[in-house]
Amino acid sequence: MAGVRIVIVAIIAYLLGSINVAIILSKTIYKEDIREKGSGNAGLTNTLRNYGKKVALFNLIGDVLKGVLSIILAWVIVPEEAQLLAACIAAAACVLGHNFPLYFRFKGGKGVLTTLAVMLMIAPIPAVIALIVFIVVVLLTKYVSLGSMVAALTLTILTLIRGNYFSVSGGITPLSVLAIGLATLIIIRHHANISRIIKGTENKLSLKKKKEEEEKQ
Repeated sequence: MAGVRIVIVAIIAYLLGSINVAIILSKTIYKEDIREKGSGNAGLTNTLRNYGKKVALFNLIGDVLKGVLSIILAWVIVPEEAQLLAACIAAAACVLGHNFPLYFRFKGGKGVLTTLAVMLMIAPIPAVIALIVFIVVVLLTKYVSLGSMVAALTLTILTLIRGNYFSVSGGITPLSVLAIGLATLIIIRHHANISRIIKGTENKLSLKKKKEEEEKQ
């Protein structure tokens, strides 16, 4: 019975993840597709650069909310003894939905914010530390992509160090597998950014709006 419920949770979590807020906001407000703007990524950073802070805030809330709802769903529907496994599967499904959304031709964002949201729900301490690392790296380098990858690796290392997290027997747990999988996905999705960082052509984060962007607000 738990197996059937986990499958249901996974499907719903994927469908929730597929609700790409950046694409919806760009099409609803500006009648254009954010995937054709800036970096072409349907995520928070590209939203901020193209549409400003207010729209980016709604993007942030939406991406976090769908991750949180996916984990809560797992906790509510699945029996307690299988909740960790269900939460990890729901987290993976939600992030995959964000990256490869059913509603938008399977072309979405990179899932960094949604990854943070689900990991904050499942493993709050490692996730908070990873968030701090992200902020520090971005403040020092102005590279959001670099901060995202370093934070993902940090989260994975912390999870593996605490290999007995939610496990009496210790060793590799569903949480460890999830952390490794999500970090790998984040790095793969940032392959173009890695190339640009090496070449020195990667865009740096700036909270200042361009004149034409201010006119849109």
